[in-house]
Amino acid sequence: MMSRWIFFAGFMVFILLMLAMDLGVFHKKDHVIKTREALLWTIVWVALAMAFGLLLLFRGEWVLGQSIADHAELLAFRREAFSQYLAGYFLEESLSIDNIFVMIMIFTSFGIEKQYYHRVLFWGILGAIVLRFIFIFALGELVTTFGWVLAVFGVILIYSGVKMFRDSGDKEVDTANHPAVKFAARHFSVTRETHGHDFFVMQDGKRLITPLFVVLLVIEFSDIIFAVDSIPAVFSVTRDPFIVYFSNIFAIMGLRSLFFLLSDITDKFWLLHYGLGALLTFIGLKMIAGELLHFEISTVASLMVILGILTASITLSLLIPQKKMKQNK
Repeated sequence: MMSRWIFFAGFMVFILLMLAMDLGVFHKKDHVIKTREALLWTIVWVALAMAFGLLLLFRGEWVLGQSIADHAELLAFRREAFSQYLAGYFLEESLSIDNIFVMIMIFTSFGIEKQYYHRVLFWGILGAIVLRFIFIFALGELVTTFGWVLAVFGVILIYSGVKMFRDSGDKEVDTANHPAVKFAARHFSVTRETHGHDFFVMQDGKRLITPLFVVLLVIEFSDIIFAVDSIPAVFSVTRDPFIVYFSNIFAIMGLRSLFFLLSDITDKFWLLHYGLGALLTFIGLKMIAGELLHFEISTVASLMVILGILTASITLSLLIPQKKMKQNK
C-alpha cells in the first residue's frame, strides 16, 4: 500500500505545476480578469475538486494510505472519506466567500489597479498553501492529543457566528493602522508610489518594497485570521488532517477565479453574510455537542446543512433585493 505521504508529495507537485502554468502561461501579462475567463477557471477548479472527490470514493484507501481487507469495510471507508472531503470542501468554499468581500475592500482601500489583482492573489494563495500546511497538521496533532480542544474552537466559532449577525457585513480596512502595514513600515523601507506589478525595486542602491507588496502582506494576514475560523470548522467534519488539507487547497485554489467572478456582484448576495454566521454557529454547536455531550452529527447530515444554508442565503438574497428590504423598513 502506497504511503499517504508519497501520494501527498505527488499532490503537491501537481498543485505547484498548476500554479506555474497559471502564472507562466495563462497570465504572463497583467490584465483585468473578465467574467468569462473567471467563469472558465472556476469551472476548471470545481471540476478538479470533484474529480479528487471521486478518487476518494473509488480509491480512498490508496489516497489515504490505508490497508482494509474486508470489502464491506473498504466501501464504508471510501464513502466516509468522500463525504468528509465534500463537507470540508463546501464548508471551506462557503466561508471563503466572506473572505472575498474582505479582499475586495483591501484592494479598494489601497487603490490597487485591477490588472494587478491576479498577481497579488497568486502569491497570496501560494503563501496560504504553506501556512495552511503548518496550521492544519499542527492542529491535527493537537486534536489527536487533546480532543477537548475542538470544544474550545467551537466556542470561538459560535462567537464569530454571532458577531456576523450583529454587524452589517460591511468591511472596512484601516490602511494606516492595519497590523501588516505597521509591520511593513517598521521593518522595511516602502516606496510611496507603485511600480507596476513589482513587489521590490532598487532605489539609490537600496532595495525597497512597494505598496503592492504591502497589500500582499495584508492579504496574507487576513487569510491567517480567516483560517482561525475556517480550519477548525473543517475539523468538525473530519479528524484526518490530510482530508482537511486536500479540501482546503482545492477550495483556495479556486478562490482567485471565484473572486473575479463575484467581485462585481457581491452586493447582490447581501444575506450570505448572515448565512455564514448561521453556518459558523451550527459548526460550533456541533463541535461542542460532539466533544462534551458525545452527540455526533453524521458527515452526510453536516454536508446537507452546509449546502442548505449556503443555497438558502444565496437564493433569498436574489429573491429579496437589499434595496427592497430597506424600502419596506
